[in-house]
Amino acid sequence: FVADQEINASGKLVLPGLINTHTHSPMTIFRGYADDLHLKEWLYDHIFPIESEFVTPENVRTGTRLAIAEMLLSGTTTFNDMYYYVDEMAKVVDQVGVRAVLTESLIDFSVPNSPSPEHALQVSEDLIKKWTHHPLITIGVSAHAPYTTSPEVIKKGKELADKYHLPFNIHVAETRGEYDLAQKEYGMTPVQFLDSIGALGSNVIAAHSVHLTPEDIEIYARRGVGVAHNPQCNMKLASGVAPVPAFLKAGVKVGIGTDGVASNNDLDLFDEVRSAAFIHKLNSQNPTVLDARTALELVTIGGARVLGMEEKIGSLEVGKRADIIILDMDQPHAHPVYNIYSLIIYSLRGSDVETVLVDGRLMLQNRKLVTLDLDRLYDKVEQLARQIAEKSPTLTHLNNKLRKL
Repeated sequence: FVADQEINASGKLVLPGLINTHTHSPMTIFRGYADDLHLKEWLYDHIFPIESEFVTPENVRTGTRLAIAEMLLSGTTTFNDMYYYVDEMAKVVDQVGVRAVLTESLIDFSVPNSPSPEHALQVSEDLIKKWTHHPLITIGVSAHAPYTTSPEVIKKGKELADKYHLPFNIHVAETRGEYDLAQKEYGMTPVQFLDSIGALGSNVIAAHSVHLTPEDIEIYARRGVGVAHNPQCNMKLASGVAPVPAFLKAGVKVGIGTDGVASNNDLDLFDEVRSAAFIHKLNSQNPTVLDARTALELVTIGGARVLGMEEKIGSLEVGKRADIIILDMDQPHAHPVYNIYSLIIYSLRGSDVETVLVDGRLMLQNRKLVTLDLDRLYDKVEQLARQIAEKSPTLTHLNNKLRKL
């Protein structure tokens, strides 16, 4: 084998591409739209209403392009997504050339591209058949959450994922309110409820999983559930801290997610995994918890296990796909080097990523995106943002003040 191109990585740091196990990439168009709110108010009073008006095929494509640009520029080569108009997202992923798990959200009320969860289920199956042989795209299934999706729909979604041996995404026990609601309605925790209806298994990616009991953790371990841990979103919305050290001790698969930028507000996994390491040390008052090497595993091979892709990605091994990132070490914060894991987790940044390959194809070279035109994209995003801001009295007032400066 003779390569068409050689990359000189002397003096640089070579890592497997990072894996984002939970996000909503089109929501980049809502970055900063609604901040400093509790989840329920944020979701029901701000996000659901603005989505109903601005989630269109074109806007989903625009938001997905912006998200992929941000992820590639900070070293993410694979992401797991749940949203609407997934076929439009898949077209962008195919055009740009990143690796993705894409899932159409099942929810009990009408959403921009689907009048009912039954319709969304059919859309999901059609997408599975359409994209089944794509080398970079995996179409899975998702239910939004137990508090927005009926038990019957959750079960049908899980059955569809099982039928095709695909991932199943669901938000679980993100807030104390969700936990209390499950206790009130079902007399059990959200995890116990999902287990009781057969909605847990080794293909399940349970996002957040903050408010869990020891019994819940044992259920996750027994069923082989994977957890997408989103520390910054959980901190920003004051939802709580997921029991990640307990997950790891019990043998539960754990990866790192950013959630969507409407609640984070960025997609930099270097920043996210550093937050994960720090918050669990603080929460346990134990600096040995979630050490740097373990943290790196969560955002690489750990994420691959959560997605069921550990045989293909997540580490640099012969026979795996060439999802590779190269970081520039010629930075003040990259010196000196005593412990490489410490350097990666506690010092390096997404902006240090210089080169990115996905499936052996160059996607970022010398900090320049190969398949995306950023200037054109920024113009489109800002034009859309002006339309969105007009729907928010707070943002309109702020923008009017800024125009006068």
